Amino acid sequence: MIESTWERYRDHLRDIAKLVAAEALLEWDARTKMPARNGEYRGEQAGLLAGIIHQRRTAPEVGEWLDELRDAEIEDDALRAMVGELDRRFRKDSRVPGALVAETTRVTSVGQHAWVEARRNDDFAAFQPHLENIIRLKREYAEAVGYEQNIYDALLDDYEPRQSTAVVAEALAGLRAALVPLVSAITECDRTPDRSILTRHYPEAGQRELGRAAAAAIGFDFDRGRLDETHHPFCTTIGPHDVRLTTRYDEQFLPSSLFGTLHEAGHGIYEQGLPAEWFGLPLGSYASLGVHESQSRLWENLVGRSRAFWEHFYSLAQNTFPQALGDVSLDAFHFAINDVKPSLIRVEADEVTYNLHIIIRFELEQALLCGDLAVADAPGAWRDKYESYLGITPPNDAVGVLQDVHWSAGLIGYFPTYSLGNLYSAQLFAAAERSLGNLADMFRAGEFTPLREWLQEQIYRHGQRYPAAQLVEQACGEPLSHHALIAYLRNRFSALGFDLPPE
Repeated sequence: MIESTWERYRDHLRDIAKLVAAEALLEWDARTKMPARNGEYRGEQAGLLAGIIHQRRTAPEVGEWLDELRDAEIEDDALRAMVGELDRRFRKDSRVPGALVAETTRVTSVGQHAWVEARRNDDFAAFQPHLENIIRLKREYAEAVGYEQNIYDALLDDYEPRQSTAVVAEALAGLRAALVPLVSAITECDRTPDRSILTRHYPEAGQRELGRAAAAAIGFDFDRGRLDETHHPFCTTIGPHDVRLTTRYDEQFLPSSLFGTLHEAGHGIYEQGLPAEWFGLPLGSYASLGVHESQSRLWENLVGRSRAFWEHFYSLAQNTFPQALGDVSLDAFHFAINDVKPSLIRVEADEVTYNLHIIIRFELEQALLCGDLAVADAPGAWRDKYESYLGITPPNDAVGVLQDVHWSAGLIGYFPTYSLGNLYSAQLFAAAERSLGNLADMFRAGEFTPLREWLQEQIYRHGQRYPAAQLVEQACGEPLSHHALIAYLRNRFSALGFDLPPE
């Protein structure tokens, strides 16, 4: 009886997964290939599809199936874990009116296109009414699903399940306290790299070649994925064997595409490592966005910015860009890509200051959602926080409050998962090295498979079998902590010649 109930529910979920994949394909097309004037109609398409998906997820028979499964004595650990997660998700989804889901999808689809134009024209006023609508709809959503303490909890749970605003705020406060003296020690030092190396002319064709080669080397399977161009890089999954990466190119700044591609490839490797046979079900889905981000940051930074990585890859980079890099030593290049300097753009920020960008967004979106900050005042609040936290002031809104796609897409509650990902990435990397031995020696030889296979065993293959915090603690042997990240950063910058104060 239980088996037949599960089989019906499983098949239902797999049909929903096909619709979700179609929705993802529409979004990918909208952000890469679609003509600009089709934005409004695409919003209607996406809204209709989102409404159908929501109806299927919250259909009466789903509740009946879950009631039966919830009350049953399930001996199989994997099935019991899936039923628990599906039940939790169903209860939350069922509280959201279908009309709200469809309207939010329509508004955010149109809002993303409005954001692209507003950012291009440095015109926040043109985007303001769209953001006001999005914030209003997100408040309605939070009230519908409910929360215990903070309205932001309802949204954070969408991205980092079973996590609270208070816990995240505490974690970021601890990280900030440890980062402040480290940032000061590095930025106040007279030792600085020649950043002009990175702003020479790097033809787009060469960037495509180098980025694709790097992504393939660390393990992204191009037989099951592809790489395209967009305004704001992202990774999306269209099916169990169709993972799409995107990046953007700036011929006067190599890191934008290079590390953006490595970052998205990290996401893609995780997606390709999930069990294909469970696609659309909890065991075939990522544990949380914090865990997902840990993979992109691990491959982008702990691997991609390491000296050992470039001891293997630098000759290819020089051959690809002989005019820009032919006279540049490996030492100079490696120092340049690890420069620490407060900057305006989050996706191009260095590892040491990056989390300050996240803290700013985390605080602002809480204030917007709670009503403590009017949308019209967001540009000014953004400038004030950048001045206070990073000592720099955005010259315009295009590189200020309009720089990220997240709010236009309705992704309120998403930003703190980036910092959780940074913390997880350092802990996982340290644990992998304890298990595998000296990873740098492997990277020098172009051997990235051992690390990827360790992550496959510890993280990827489990899907959502365990909550994110438990999954990472099992892999690392310790709970969430900022200590591994700070230790890694201190080691990296001590090796670069910085005289750092004792902890």
